[in-house]
Amino acid sequence: MAKHPIETHHFASFDGTKLAWHEMGAGRPIVLIHGYFSDANTNWIRYGHADAIAAKGYRVIMPDLRAHGDSDKPHGSAAYPPDALAQDGHALIAHLGLTDYDLGGYSLGARTTGRMLATGATPGRVVFSGMGLEGIIHAERRQDHFRHILTNLGKHERGSPAWLAEAFLKTTGGDPVALLGILDTFVSTPRGAVAAFEWPAVVVNGREDDDNGSAAALADLLPHGRLVEVPGNHMSSVTKPELGQAIAEFLAG
Repeated sequence: MAKHPIETHHFASFDGTKLAWHEMGAGRPIVLIHGYFSDANTNWIRYGHADAIAAKGYRVIMPDLRAHGDSDKPHGSAAYPPDALAQDGHALIAHLGLTDYDLGGYSLGARTTGRMLATGATPGRVVFSGMGLEGIIHAERRQDHFRHILTNLGKHERGSPAWLAEAFLKTTGGDPVALLGILDTFVSTPRGAVAAFEWPAVVVNGREDDDNGSAAALADLLPHGRLVEVPGNHMSSVTKPELGQAIAEFLAG
């Protein structure tokens, strides 16, 4: 159970889609974006990461991406244009009137953070977690993997990566049709653009996590990036307190 009270709010994004965000703590704002198939509660609240960050004097703002969590889950393709998630992030920042804030995300949330930076976001500090360089510069590299999972539910070999992903999907109550739409929103960020990200940045990644490529390569390419490794793989590192502690220490540093 979270130590800090949590508030949940909703707003209409750039195209009218109703999106939810959750908040805890007070102080400097940090917008944290969750991963694919997940939601703000699973990624940031359940395992104490948001609490650890709030304890450092932060207002932790955690949206549920469209098609996830408490946000709308539209089925029409019109709701999933390229870069829709980055546009949602910009819309939330505008809705809240944030001008001095930090920004970060896990997995798809980290890729979305990159897209927001490439399309005009102006945070003070940046967090990339559960993400490697290939996952940002080649956003399409896992589309087929996820499309296979979502179009063959109930048919995956027990214990396989696809089966584990489906099991996780069940725990979050994901909508497979809406989540398929999310795949159409993926946009790559060119290597040169990433190399021009001048913000202080941390790459926090599980030691056994190479799902989105090399976290070390991402940290090396970022002009002011550094790598912090935490225990676990892409799925398990989210459950480890070290992940939230690493982010909190970077932000407070």
